[in-house]
Amino acid sequence: MSIQTIFLEELERDALTELVNIGVSRAASSLRKMVGEQVLLSVPSVEVVTRQGAATLIRERENGELVAVRQDFEGVFSGRALLIFPQANSMALVHAVTGGALSHGEAVDMEDEALAETGNVVLNSCLATMANMLQKPLQMSLPEVLRGDGASLFTLTDQHADGGVVLFLYINFAINDRDIRGYIAMLMDLPSLQALRSLIADFIERVAGDVG
Repeated sequence: MSIQTIFLEELERDALTELVNIGVSRAASSLRKMVGEQVLLSVPSVEVVTRQGAATLIRERENGELVAVRQDFEGVFSGRALLIFPQANSMALVHAVTGGALSHGEAVDMEDEALAETGNVVLNSCLATMANMLQKPLQMSLPEVLRGDGASLFTLTDQHADGGVVLFLYINFAINDRDIRGYIAMLMDLPSLQALRSLIADFIERVAGDVG
C-alpha cells in the first residue's frame, strides 16, 4: 500500500530535517541530564504524511500495542505531539531512565510516571528548540500517557476528522547501551502546516542571509 506523502520543496524538507535534528539533539542532552547516563538520539528520516498514512507506517512496522506520551502545543502553528514506542519497549525505556535500579514490580508501578516524564523532556526540548529557531514561541500542555493502535493515536480532533497531516519522525534511542526504537509525531491541521511552511521559508531566508 502506498503512503500518501505531503509535497514539500526539497529546500523546505532539508530545513525541516535540520530543525528536527537540532531539536532532537537538544532533547537527548536534556534526557542525559535527567538520567545521568549517555543518551544517543538520532532521526534517520522525516516524513510529512496524512494521518491515515502515519497509521499505515506504524502498522507496517509494529504489530503489537503502542504506548505514547501526548502533549498538545499552541502558537502560530498548533497541534498535538506524540512520543510513541511499541508497548514491548516501554519497560526497557523505564529501566533505562531509572538506571535499572527498580525491581520489575516497582518498574510496572512507575511505568506511566516514568514515560510521562521522559516524553515531557523529549517533546518539550524538541519543540521548544524548533520554536526558538523559528522565532515563534509555543505553549505546551502537560503530558498524558496513551495506549492503543496507530489509528486511535493519530486522531486529531473531531472538527479535523477529514484532514490534517502528521510530521512523522523515526527515532533511534540508545540509553545506557539499551537500544529502544520509537517515533515522534506532530499532528497538525492544514492551516498549521501552512503556517509552519511560512516560518520555514523565513528561516531559510535568514540562514541564506547569514551565509551571504
